[in-house]
Amino acid sequence: MPENRKLKVFLCHSKDDKPKVRDLYHRLVADGFDAWLDEEKLLPGQDWTTEIPKAVRTSDAVAICISKASVTKEGYVQKEIRIALDIADEKPDGTIFLIPVKLEDSGIPERLSKWQWVNLFDEKGYEKLKLSLVLRAQSLGLETFLEKHFDFEPQMIRVPAGKFLMGSTQAQATQAIKDGMNEEWVKDEQPQHEVDLSEYFISKYSIINQQYQVFIRETNYQPPKGWQNENYPASKRDHPIVNVSWDDAMEYCRWLSSKTGKLYRLPTEAEWEKAARGVDGRVYPWGNYFDKQYASASKGSGDTNRVGSVSPQSDSPYGCADMLGNIFEWCADWHNKDEYKEGNVKNPKGPKIGTTRVVRGGIYTLGQWSVRCAFRSASRSYIISDVCGFRVAISAVTL
Repeated sequence: MPENRKLKVFLCHSKDDKPKVRDLYHRLVADGFDAWLDEEKLLPGQDWTTEIPKAVRTSDAVAICISKASVTKEGYVQKEIRIALDIADEKPDGTIFLIPVKLEDSGIPERLSKWQWVNLFDEKGYEKLKLSLVLRAQSLGLETFLEKHFDFEPQMIRVPAGKFLMGSTQAQATQAIKDGMNEEWVKDEQPQHEVDLSEYFISKYSIINQQYQVFIRETNYQPPKGWQNENYPASKRDHPIVNVSWDDAMEYCRWLSSKTGKLYRLPTEAEWEKAARGVDGRVYPWGNYFDKQYASASKGSGDTNRVGSVSPQSDSPYGCADMLGNIFEWCADWHNKDEYKEGNVKNPKGPKIGTTRVVRGGIYTLGQWSVRCAFRSASRSYIISDVCGFRVAISAVTL
């Protein structure tokens, strides 16, 4: 029986490499590893000269991050390396414990040369590092997040039954207009009203390329635009699936239901919004202040980010990640701009007929005004877009 804890990975690095190492930290956390980075783990008032050696000694693996500058760097990082080397010497032969991680094309210090390194700057460098960590976890009898949740079945988050505030207040609508939103569009979000939902589960992340690939291969379904036959673009394994229509998303849900025996479906618009904002009517999953670093695609690259890239800082009160800023997401409902005026406050499912389906989530490149929990948009069900994907839901009564 696998042990119920995450693999502990200490990130040994020079302070000059902090930006790259911070990015590595977030990638490891998103993939379910318990990464240790000083700025994230050290608490105010703690003695770092005591806590860091303790963290090294209690880690399951140590990633020594190397750059041109850090190869000859003097200071505390050298002490961390010495501690890690001492522990590595105590491990049985063949144990994956110490992993030199080259952040750029640089040399390897002589005392680390016996261990095979990984070039993180290579296209498949991170995947190789992750594979080593998975093997280390398996050797310790740990079940990795990668094995458990990034297989074909998504990780699900429970949202308890109860009421929540849906839509925008007048003050929130006014601010959205100031931020550049069309005055007519924002009326779709009003009035703010109380909605009562039964318990349900929703996927923590958008469905990713790797999960959708299993569906493609098992059903011979038409691959999305941008794929090469059954293969998603290189380095996009853990990015959200895009270029799928509402109909494609529904086909995926039907396949996943038949494969697991659980009744997977698309979330309703109300379920999506409650999962994103909780019960208190907050503007963003993380609170009422805007922070572009928490909007998943805030770099303005015009591309998706891997799921969990700003988790857990930007997670919703229930722990859902990437609800805003990365992609739009299909919901089950037909769209009606006057839906909130109809008084549907108990498990609303939208109008019975319509011409467009609801999409939620917003993308930062469209504008800050779209990156809000209450923002509503819609699209025809057959439309595909490189900024639209989906996540899935399950009613608690069907489990």
